[in-house]
Amino acid sequence: MFLENTVNHIEQFGWIEVICGSMFSGKTEELIRRLKRAQFAKQKVEIFKPAIDIRYDIEKVVSHDANEIRSTPVPSSANIRLLASDVDVVGIDEAQFFDDEIVAVCNDLANRGVRVIVAGLDMDFKGNPFGPMPALMATAEYVTKVHAVCTRTGNLAHYSHRKAASEELVLIGETQEYEPLSRSAYFRAMTEEKIKKAKENNGK
Repeated sequence: MFLENTVNHIEQFGWIEVICGSMFSGKTEELIRRLKRAQFAKQKVEIFKPAIDIRYDIEKVVSHDANEIRSTPVPSSANIRLLASDVDVVGIDEAQFFDDEIVAVCNDLANRGVRVIVAGLDMDFKGNPFGPMPALMATAEYVTKVHAVCTRTGNLAHYSHRKAASEELVLIGETQEYEPLSRSAYFRAMTEEKIKKAKENNGK
């Protein structure tokens, strides 16, 4: 459970919060919840997302449950450093799609006294750590790992299994392209795909 840092009310300081997990685990929903609480408290909030993410809206950050909040799409993390001036809280969605400089940007903001809330996939569809997320998790004061429900077993899921045939690392998609799977279901799915590819190659 996340607890706001309330140790020293005099010192001006910031920190980094990371919300991570698989697809359909509620990352964006939790990000929006925290940001709206900050807005309700009359804090100045700026929200950013990668410009390539246009699934639901070009500008807004939108969760799978259609909860939304205004945001600024940016092509690179350097833009966040330029645009996030005179703010109390910065929210960043889909952080795994940003370049590695996002880590330095988040730390610079936190060092300036800004509360930085970052949401993103911790693993790609191959089950590997995704982009800058591991470094963000390592440098963050708070890390919240959320889980989806496995579509095959009903257990907790933390893998994003790609159903589409593409091997591209970045493939923006929804339920047509991805499904959340538990460790056992993901392992079985990967094994089945390897066997299928082996048979296809042998048949050529």
